[in-house]
Amino acid sequence: MVGNPTTESLPTQNPAGIPSSRVYPLAGVALVLGLALGYFLLGPKAAPPAPPVRATAPAGAMGMPPGGHPMPTMEQMKAMADVKAAPLLEALKTKPKDPQLLAQLGALYSSTHQFKEAATYYKKAVDADPKNVSVRTQYASTLYYSGDADGALKELQQALKYKPDDVNALFNLGMIKYKGKDDAAGAVAAWQQLLKAHPDLDRRADVEQMIAEAQQKPAEKPAVKN
Repeated sequence: MVGNPTTESLPTQNPAGIPSSRVYPLAGVALVLGLALGYFLLGPKAAPPAPPVRATAPAGAMGMPPGGHPMPTMEQMKAMADVKAAPLLEALKTKPKDPQLLAQLGALYSSTHQFKEAATYYKKAVDADPKNVSVRTQYASTLYYSGDADGALKELQQALKYKPDDVNALFNLGMIKYKGKDDAAGAVAAWQQLLKAHPDLDRRADVEQMIAEAQQKPAEKPAVKN
C-alpha cells in the first residue's frame, strides 16, 4: 500500500463474491485487474505493472490453469456478476442516482472483466458525484480496458483538476500514456510529477525503475514525406 499519501479508492476485494482461485485470465485474455492500473491499490507482494493483452481465442474457449480448476467463460463470469448485481439494481430503482450504488455496480462488473458494463455504471456515478476522484479514476481504468485509451486519459486529466496530487490518477496517467499511447515522454512527466508530489512514496523505487525504462525507449522518428 501507499505510505503517507492516502487514497480514497474503492475497496480491492472481489465484489462479485467469486473465489480468487477462479478469476483466471479468460479466453486467452492475460488480464488480471490491478496489474496495469490502480497499481498502488495492491499489497506489497503485488506483481509489477503489465499491459493488458488482447484476446486471441474465441470468447467461449475453456482451459485448465495451473491450479487444475476449469476456467469460467466470459458468459459464466457475466452470469455471476448479474446474480450479484440483482439486489444493487433493485436498490437503484428507488435511488437511481445514488453514486455509491452506481460505483458498487461498476466495481462488481469490473471485477468480472465486464468492462463496458462497468464503465456504464461508473459513468453514472461520476455524473452523480463529479468530484469523486477515486471513482473517476476507476472509470478511466474501465475505459482503458474497454479499448478507449483517449477517453481514459481525458477522465484522468479531469480527476487531476480536482486533486492534482492523486497517487492512482498520476500513476495511471503515466501507464496509459506509456502502454496505451506509446508516449514515453508523457509517461515520464506524469510519474515524475507523482514522485515530486509524494517524495516518501512506498513504491518509489518501482516508479523510478519505470521512469528509467521509459527514458531508454527510442523516440519515434517522424514519418518521411515524399
